[in-house]
Amino acid sequence: MDPTIMVLGAAFVGMVTLVFVVGSILTGRGQSQAESRLAAFMGNSASTSHIADEIVRDGVTTASGLIGAIIARFQNLPRFFQQADCPLSFDKFIMVCAATSVAGCMVPVILRSPPAMFPVGAIVGALAPWGWLWWRRRRRFHKFESQLPDALELMSRALRSGHSLASGLNVVASEMPLPIAEEFNNVYEEQNLGIPLDQALRNMLLRIPNLDLRFFVTAVCIQRQSGGDLAEILNKISHLVRERFKILGQVKALTGEGRISGIVLMALPICLFLAVYTINREYVMILFDREEGRKMLFGAVVMQIMGAICIKKIIDIKV
Repeated sequence: MDPTIMVLGAAFVGMVTLVFVVGSILTGRGQSQAESRLAAFMGNSASTSHIADEIVRDGVTTASGLIGAIIARFQNLPRFFQQADCPLSFDKFIMVCAATSVAGCMVPVILRSPPAMFPVGAIVGALAPWGWLWWRRRRRFHKFESQLPDALELMSRALRSGHSLASGLNVVASEMPLPIAEEFNNVYEEQNLGIPLDQALRNMLLRIPNLDLRFFVTAVCIQRQSGGDLAEILNKISHLVRERFKILGQVKALTGEGRISGIVLMALPICLFLAVYTINREYVMILFDREEGRKMLFGAVVMQIMGAICIKKIIDIKV
């Protein structure tokens, strides 16, 4: 039998088996979600209690069995999903990763690539949803950062008009767009439920690790202990954040040439490889058929990654 067909069949069977195992875990639960949470809070098992704590703190639906063991090893994973505002639960996300892994394994088969590319395609397909999740998280952080100065000015005006700090948080939650409205509304609801305001603000800082937000949380915590004009403090912080944005824009303009050069240098070897593979396939297959070629290919990938890291270090200027 053709070894290509054997490798393809093994990869396909493995991925389908993974999908069915995950599906059986999800459909074979003996308890409802509410009963599982109640059992967790009653302290039936340490691992279940840990998952229940993650559900209460992060609001992310986790799974039992195999998926729960994975989440127990990656304690910050539920927070990562919450920061990205992922519309999928972790269970469904794993199934999506399995499906994209199978699709990624099929691409080299359709292109008639060498068998060594089959696991590469499967790995790239499995990592694609994680890249989308990381991009979604980063975009949400950028939107929050751009909305923060307006939110601080709105709170300052609310305080000057006689509102309390909690009422100012509610004003931001009702008047500002997402995602900052959602985060400030969470703080407002937490302090309504009896959590100290300082702790509620620190919880928001854990969900949104932003330097400007840290200034705001620190200023509020200090002001609540020592007193002072909080409205004036918020105005100064808002002005500071806007000035940082101006400097950051200037830095991006000055480093634009370096970023474009980095993109070109990173994309050129890949595009050249695909072009040569399309024009003269036998010429490129030496990299896969011979031991020296595979070593050269591995060294090229390592040097490509090192170059990307060096270029990022050069153009990434902290403001």
